[in-house]
Amino acid sequence: MDLESVVQSEDFELWDDVGLNIPKPPDLLQLYRDFGNHQVTGKDLVDVASGVEEDELEALTPILCNLPPTLETPAAVENSLLVKKLEDKISLLNSEKWSLMEQIRRLESEMDFLKNEHFASPVVCDSVQPSLDQSPHKDSEDSGQDSVINSSDMGENKDIHLSKSDEIDSTIPKENFPRSFPRREREGMPSSSPSNKSTVHFDKPNRKLSPAFHQALLSFCRMSADSRLGSEVSRIADSEKSVMLMLGRCLPHIVPNVLLAKREELIPLILCTACLHPEPKERDQLLHILFNLIKRPDDEQRQMILTGCVAFARHVGPTRVEAELLPQCWEQINHKYPERRLLVAESCGALAPYLPKEIRSSLVLSMLQQMLMEDKADLVREAVIKSLGIIMGYIDDPDKYQQGFELLLSALGDPSERVVSATHQVFLPAYAAWTTELGNLQSHLIPTLLNKIEKLLREGEHGLDEHKLHMYLSALQSLIPSLFALVLQNAPFSSKAKLHGEVPQIEVTRFPRPMSPLQDVSTIIGSREQLAVLLQLYDYQLEHEGTTGWESLLWVVNQLLPQLIEIVGKINVTSTTCVHEFSRFFWRLCRTFGKIFTNTKVKPQFQEILRLSEENIDSSAGNGVLTKATVPIYATGVLTCYIQEEDRKLLIGFLEDVMTLLSLSHAPLDSLKASFVELGANPAYHELLLTVLWYGVVHTSALVRCTAARMFELLVKGVNETLVAQRVVPALITLSSDPEISVRIATIPAFGTIMETVIQRELLERVKMQLASFLEDPQYQDQYSLHTEIIKTFGRVGPNAEPRFRDEFVIPHLHKLALVNNLQIVDSKRLDIATHLFEAYSALSCCFISEDLMVNHFLPGLRCLRIDMEHLSPEHEVILTSMIKECEQKVENKTVQEPQGSMSIAASLVSEDTKTKFLNKMGQLTTSGAMLANVFQRKK
Repeated sequence: MDLESVVQSEDFELWDDVGLNIPKPPDLLQLYRDFGNHQVTGKDLVDVASGVEEDELEALTPILCNLPPTLETPAAVENSLLVKKLEDKISLLNSEKWSLMEQIRRLESEMDFLKNEHFASPVVCDSVQPSLDQSPHKDSEDSGQDSVINSSDMGENKDIHLSKSDEIDSTIPKENFPRSFPRREREGMPSSSPSNKSTVHFDKPNRKLSPAFHQALLSFCRMSADSRLGSEVSRIADSEKSVMLMLGRCLPHIVPNVLLAKREELIPLILCTACLHPEPKERDQLLHILFNLIKRPDDEQRQMILTGCVAFARHVGPTRVEAELLPQCWEQINHKYPERRLLVAESCGALAPYLPKEIRSSLVLSMLQQMLMEDKADLVREAVIKSLGIIMGYIDDPDKYQQGFELLLSALGDPSERVVSATHQVFLPAYAAWTTELGNLQSHLIPTLLNKIEKLLREGEHGLDEHKLHMYLSALQSLIPSLFALVLQNAPFSSKAKLHGEVPQIEVTRFPRPMSPLQDVSTIIGSREQLAVLLQLYDYQLEHEGTTGWESLLWVVNQLLPQLIEIVGKINVTSTTCVHEFSRFFWRLCRTFGKIFTNTKVKPQFQEILRLSEENIDSSAGNGVLTKATVPIYATGVLTCYIQEEDRKLLIGFLEDVMTLLSLSHAPLDSLKASFVELGANPAYHELLLTVLWYGVVHTSALVRCTAARMFELLVKGVNETLVAQRVVPALITLSSDPEISVRIATIPAFGTIMETVIQRELLERVKMQLASFLEDPQYQDQYSLHTEIIKTFGRVGPNAEPRFRDEFVIPHLHKLALVNNLQIVDSKRLDIATHLFEAYSALSCCFISEDLMVNHFLPGLRCLRIDMEHLSPEHEVILTSMIKECEQKVENKTVQEPQGSMSIAASLVSEDTKTKFLNKMGQLTTSGAMLANVFQRKK
């Protein structure tokens, strides 16, 4: 037998079976050739064999035992002793193998006996089962003919056979189990596959050809069993276990050759094999392949992998999930691709229900905490937050409560809006549910957040951190549904809430729209039907039986509401953001707890503090509270919760009273303005606000009428042009002819805002005529206050006003006002007017101004203004001189170039360099004159 025949014999089909880590054909073939050519020694061959496991050594037996005589070289003779030792070791292992095989045969005999005894039915044997200890070198064809399986035994006893095999697996080392048997020996063993219930017979031809001729003839069929794949193809799995073994061997080779976009198709195969494969090492490899299946899995691919992980977890139980799946997550927690880390974060949440409870609150919680603190990808942290929410729904270790609260604060303060949104939608409701079970919602969670808000207000007297205020207040707002559910579940009537008969319907608008299903009160309670019954009893209890003994509701009334109202009084009323945040909080609180609660518990507490009556006009205490944020928050957060006619009347009356009291007491109007701004953002309240302002227009007090005129300025920007034309302009025209000059002056800002926001030509002409009457009527010639208000308004609305209005009205009248101011003999008034003119010209200098307008009005106005500033404010005069020189030079340059048509002198005047310097220095006029002199200097 030559070397080629030895290496290429059928015994080499077992290389892949035993998973040898030594050279395979043709590498081994070359090794033996080197041996024959004296290039390697027998020791090299022994070293190859000694590097493998015992069960792998027997695969070398056919090679070492069948070395051809031609290999008896001097080098081989020198090493024959070593080869002999190796053969002795293999012989010893073979003996142990036969002993184990005999044990298997005895166990199978016992199984047959137990089966016959159990079923008490005769067994018909079609043939005799061959002994397991027949020679492994017997011709495969003969063994195939002699090995006939008892079909009735295997058909009836399939399950018992499998369970017994599992039992053997647990007692016999896996390296000695039939997985390492040579192929021919395994062919002689009984199979539990249903496909082998009967012997397969093939028709033989009625020919007299010799077997050798047949064999030679069939050799022309091109088949390959020399490679790994050929070896797998040449063997058909004959049991469930062998199928799993085959898949475990083949899948690692299949996966790399599948397109990335189609690899998710392999997930079922990988998972099924990982579930059922008997070898832990192979299972670990398969799960590693699963988590590394796709380089950067997209959302759909991750969902598929997660679905598979959950199916795996349901099948194998918590112990294997902890031992096999979690290590895969841990390995990729710091993977360079965010998609992989995203898969880890999502897996922690998806696997939470299937993990041991100790692992949920220790390892998994720690993994998620690490990712929340360290991961830089917003999407990953968002997934972490959602998984933390799921963990909070399954955790039952009270010692982890404080850790959960710290994670909650970290999540609420995350810089990513996605993470914060996920916190409100998932993490916070789940944590609140656990907090409620522990009895900490009213005793710790809500009070702690309130205390943090109060601390912020105390520390923020000179600058409130509005971001943190929003963080804590939005968290409180998200806790309102959980708080209301707690009140219902601990009510005196909770034991009476039984579902029977017709269930009352819940109004669609009864509750504010929840941010997520977890903030839906019906979800927290359990069902919409159960909630409907509880709400019916809740309203009846409040209206007829009161709150005696209702501890959870009394806490809301006696502790939560007073603390909230006290906090409201401390916030800055001019902070639109703070007012809006608290307004939305009270609106949601009142809508959630219902109309009866709002009318009987919330409104009385606000009314007690505000004390709206004319008796308090001269009272410093009464006036003080009306100037605080309590007014706009009560108006917009409490009085707007319900929109029936009586509710609207109450809101109108409240605003009218506030406007009257603030006006008559000469108090700041900031609280009233904040109310108008917040309500004006919603078009549904525009008619209501106009009704309030008309009350002020026709009021007997000029102070109230003046306040009404100033409030129109706030309302105009959000009101549609139809209402402006029908309601606003007529009211302003009425006020502009008021006997009191202060009232007429108060209408000017509102007229200016109309010019800035309205595009209807007729409406603009009406406003223009009214402003012209203020400027051209002789009775207003010496009205310093009126001129000041007009100049301020022109400077504010001029840049945004309709260009024709600006060119034909604003700039020419500013020129006239500058001329008149040169004649003012009172220096204080002259300086005041000049300062406002300077600000107006500064704003208008950035607008498109034609050359004619620049020469006839803009430059002359600047020169008049410079005359005033020369005597009254040298700092301003330096800037004006530079502006005038620059403007004159641009006009001269354009004249030399003979431009066609009109042009923008201002566009060239305020080139990027000049414009930037000018705008940056306007508010810094307190600096020295020498510094200001350099603002408009031409670069050398």
